[in-house]
Amino acid sequence: MLRRAGVQVLVALVAVLVSMTALPAPAAALEATGSVRGVVRRADDQRPIRGITVAVRSTGLQTVTDAEGRFAISRVPAGSQVLVFRLFGFQPRELAVEVTGGRTVTADASLDLQPVTISEIVVVAASRTAERIVEAPAAVAVVEPAVARELSTTAQMPLALATVPGVDVVQSGMNDFNVNARGFNSSLNRRILVLQDGRDLSIAFLGAQEWNAMAIPLDEIGRIEMVRGPGSALYGANAFAGVLNIITPAPREVVGTRVTLAAGELSTFRADVRHAGVAADGRLGYRVNLGLTQSDTWSRSRTASDSLDLRREYGDTTFNRSREVRPLNGQELDPANLLTGERDPLRNQYGSARLDYYGAGGAVTTIEAGTARVENESFVTGIGRVQVTKADRPWARVNVATNRFSVMGWYSGRNTVDSQYSLVSGIPLLEHSSIYHVEGQFNQSLFGDRGRLVAGASYRSSAVDTDSTLMLAADDDRTDNTSSAFGQIEVRLNSWVRAVVAARYDDGSIFEPQFSPKGALVFAPHADHSIRLTVNRAFQTPNYSEFFLRVPAGAPTAGPRRLQTSLNAYLAAVAASLPPSVTAGLNLTPLPWNFDSLTLVQARGNRNLEVETVTGWEIGYKGNVGRRSFVTLDLYRNDMRNFVTDLLPGVNPEYPFYSLNEDREVVALLDTLDARLARIGLPTTHPLRRPVPLLRGGFNQLNAAAGPLLATLPDGRRALIVSYTNAGRVVEQGLELGASVHVTDRIRFDGSYSLFDFEVREQRLGDQLVPNTPKWKVTLGLRYADDRADLGVTARFVEGMDWAAGIFSGYVPASQTITLAGSYRLTRQLRLHGVATNLSDQRRYHLFGGSVNGRRAIVGITADF
Repeated sequence: MLRRAGVQVLVALVAVLVSMTALPAPAAALEATGSVRGVVRRADDQRPIRGITVAVRSTGLQTVTDAEGRFAISRVPAGSQVLVFRLFGFQPRELAVEVTGGRTVTADASLDLQPVTISEIVVVAASRTAERIVEAPAAVAVVEPAVARELSTTAQMPLALATVPGVDVVQSGMNDFNVNARGFNSSLNRRILVLQDGRDLSIAFLGAQEWNAMAIPLDEIGRIEMVRGPGSALYGANAFAGVLNIITPAPREVVGTRVTLAAGELSTFRADVRHAGVAADGRLGYRVNLGLTQSDTWSRSRTASDSLDLRREYGDTTFNRSREVRPLNGQELDPANLLTGERDPLRNQYGSARLDYYGAGGAVTTIEAGTARVENESFVTGIGRVQVTKADRPWARVNVATNRFSVMGWYSGRNTVDSQYSLVSGIPLLEHSSIYHVEGQFNQSLFGDRGRLVAGASYRSSAVDTDSTLMLAADDDRTDNTSSAFGQIEVRLNSWVRAVVAARYDDGSIFEPQFSPKGALVFAPHADHSIRLTVNRAFQTPNYSEFFLRVPAGAPTAGPRRLQTSLNAYLAAVAASLPPSVTAGLNLTPLPWNFDSLTLVQARGNRNLEVETVTGWEIGYKGNVGRRSFVTLDLYRNDMRNFVTDLLPGVNPEYPFYSLNEDREVVALLDTLDARLARIGLPTTHPLRRPVPLLRGGFNQLNAAAGPLLATLPDGRRALIVSYTNAGRVVEQGLELGASVHVTDRIRFDGSYSLFDFEVREQRLGDQLVPNTPKWKVTLGLRYADDRADLGVTARFVEGMDWAAGIFSGYVPASQTITLAGSYRLTRQLRLHGVATNLSDQRRYHLFGGSVNGRRAIVGITADF
């Protein structure tokens, strides 16, 4: 019902707004617009420049120059207009033009080379509206397009974030990444909200990302912004440690056809094609993407009968034994329990299409949809590794935007085509889920342009059905909703001080209402320098797994029932064989432990969990140092509460702890009985005395190994249960330093340093509350770029750390990773490119339980037409 209501609201809002922007313009209005065309060249040698953003100020109209430096903008309002030309590495330029209705005016421009200055960088994610990064009320960084472009051959978008200060990029397998900021990472990280053009990329059941399900290649992404620190005041749940904002270009910004082919180590193959264009006299823009990637993986099966595969894989004999019962897809266990066959390759097939309608006054209506099919990737989770055999990730988005308001609706789904499997238990897992989301936002200038208001509201409906493979039937096939309202007011107190106040209210059907405030002061005495003070609150909701999980945490065990049967049979034999004078005062009745023939070993959710919260204080500086460098420095302190623990025994009141000793002091009974049998002269080999040490040992073993896990199910049966609870308070603090220096116009040095520390103030007994974050990490980069070549080398140094998440707990060694990437333009249409990640082939695992990753070198060629 709620899902249907969400869809109806989405469709109604979109239909109204599309009709408003799509109405035919009166003839007089058409005559009042014209077109602007031109060519943009370098000032020093007059060579054309590709990728220059050309915008008509105050209209929302913009485009990007093609390989020949050409651009065209239609329906520009008649009269005096100002064109703004921008691109990293060139001095921005403004050009006044006089547009005549019904005609085309030519406006050529030439730009001077100039190192990037921080005052020229514009971001959107910090305030949900465009602003200079130097004035943004948050710690925010922009991944330079060249970095993303160089890494695009890998099809691994998170790698582009490794250069951002304070960001952890943890990799397991080829496409299993955890991206986090400022501590307390996990095997399925949800503390960073990841948006692509406003659409949440997370999976409904887990709330985490499936990075290989992106339906657009990395080199087709126009912009990547990373906001670090609590962000719920504008973005709501799960913007706990930051927001990753991915922006794709409009069709009119990438007109033409691009074909990419690449191949390399680990049997890697990639093929992409994109075509974009404009039609209907510039009123329509369209873009189509299709692609395929395939490769082997670093993940290995861990099914050896001696349970030592993990030790052998990691090359360390100190780890506990660990065994999975199911091998990776494509491999099998023969009758002798030996592994045979080859792993099936990882495969990702994707496609998307987008249509833009450019209406009057800069209004743009966007309709787009896509899907991705992911195959054979394995993911580290709290219950062990899970392999996705085949799953589809369809999505759709509709957006209507003007200069003052926008309304957007989107759908995101996940459908299991072939069962995914828990490798620990071997059971098949299914997920069919969908998220429907609609939101509106309004922007308004205040106090004669001395202030600005951003306000909006949203509604989300999430549906999940696991066919009772991941949740109990009573909790499964469910739909839940969240309603939210938010606002931010910015006021310029004087020429160099700006105050920002923001707040958001979220109310959901499975969590208590949350209020997320934020306050900031931004001091900018100069256009190229600012100091920021910020305090804000954020929250993270438990996911469906933490609320409602019901899966085996291991194979059922016959031990408890076998011990109970043996004990009861022994007590019956004693009662029947000995005179009452020997058994007087001893209770020999059957033990009421109520074990089934197979005792369940299960991980179960806790429906009474509360949200996790964080309150953060920050101070930051952004500024240019001289003409050729800029620096960012951020200090933070966070107070984090109500952590959702790892899976623990005895923490969920729905499954009360059951102590064997509550019903019978079994060891005392056996000892007393053994002593009486000795007094009447029975030797230790007698049939009535021989079982005593075996039964005593079996009971002690059961009580030690299973005792803390024993619980009573609602139907009265006994089981071994682990679950979640809220516990713990941590204060963390850290420093994030970033710098960029243009040594010359063609050579640039980049570097970042992050320092992290924490203090546990409260912790539940048995929980391993560790941050899963290194104390320090350093990234150094050197880049060379000219008209034909672009070459970059990045070195990342990460300190070793303790890791604990779910069933995996151990030490992650330090790593030193070098990435080399570059491209060379053969002709105006052809570009050769290559990348080698982990160039030195250093064998390291980034999280305990993950794969041991090595080098991957890929080369490719891109053709633009």
